[in-house]
Amino acid sequence: MSRNTAVARTGSEQALAVYQGLRARPEATFDEVADRLELSAEDRERCRDELTSLGLTTPTTPVVVDPDVALLRLLRRERDRLQERLTATSHAHTALEALAGPFLRAGATPRGEIEVEIVDDLGRVRRDLADLTDSVRTAVHFMHTGSVRREELPAELAQDRLWVGRGVRIRAMYSRRAASVPEMAQHLEERAALGVEVRFASVVPMNMVLADENFALLPTDPHDPSSPSILARGPGLVRSYLALYEYCWTAAAPYGEEEETEKDGDGLSEQQRAALLMLASGIKDEQIARNLGVSLRTVSRLLSEVMQELGAASRFEAGVKASRLGLLDGEGADRTG
Repeated sequence: MSRNTAVARTGSEQALAVYQGLRARPEATFDEVADRLELSAEDRERCRDELTSLGLTTPTTPVVVDPDVALLRLLRRERDRLQERLTATSHAHTALEALAGPFLRAGATPRGEIEVEIVDDLGRVRRDLADLTDSVRTAVHFMHTGSVRREELPAELAQDRLWVGRGVRIRAMYSRRAASVPEMAQHLEERAALGVEVRFASVVPMNMVLADENFALLPTDPHDPSSPSILARGPGLVRSYLALYEYCWTAAAPYGEEEETEKDGDGLSEQQRAALLMLASGIKDEQIARNLGVSLRTVSRLLSEVMQELGAASRFEAGVKASRLGLLDGEGADRTG
């Protein structure tokens, strides 16, 4: 390869060329491939850092990782980060309750920036939500752990029409169980038809309403929806809850995709689940075969059956769906043993 050709490549193109070279010549080292491509010292270090950050190579040895395995590992890391964020938020609830008591009343936090109240009057909560209907300007975000009460469905649709007519963005996240209730499934279809963005998640951490980065309504105890509510106003606090919402929203499945493609994986056998968990951990087919005491052909058949059971077109898609269904977390792992 000429020096001009090497110079013409920049950034990710150079990293891709190095990765392809390593895959084509498994016995070659990173520096040997970089020398063949005539990369400068600066370019090769940038390529090394990029491939390592993507999980396509390891930082200490020239082991080349398949793209689907790297993607599955990245997915697991993001899931772990989400779990850490949910845990941190649960701890923050305790501190928030303390701040909303004597400390806040003593003036420790300027009320002009953040206002927090603990409210145990359901009527007061409903009045604040009614006021929100008229005051929202740009966006409102809902998180539901279960179905909405039947008598509230018509009012929610009327509210949606009002907000959509004013150009307000509406996002609503539900537990997958909600769609199994016929009335709720019809309601969600009507909300989506109006322009509401609807998504489903295996786990919804709490009920929550956020609006305009300035209003938050959530329970003091995420595990008890009947607990007193936290009413928070002010972007300094509400943006933190919005960041949590964004994490959950990214991991949730869009309305329609969930209904058409997701299966629950209940039909997987113990052996199929074990193969799926090892695949998601980045273990090669040969090692899976040795671990299970079966042939490579049997491993290929098991993983094909897993893809069929999950309604996936590829191993990577099977890994994504398995993660969404909780088949790769602690609960899913217990079901294999």
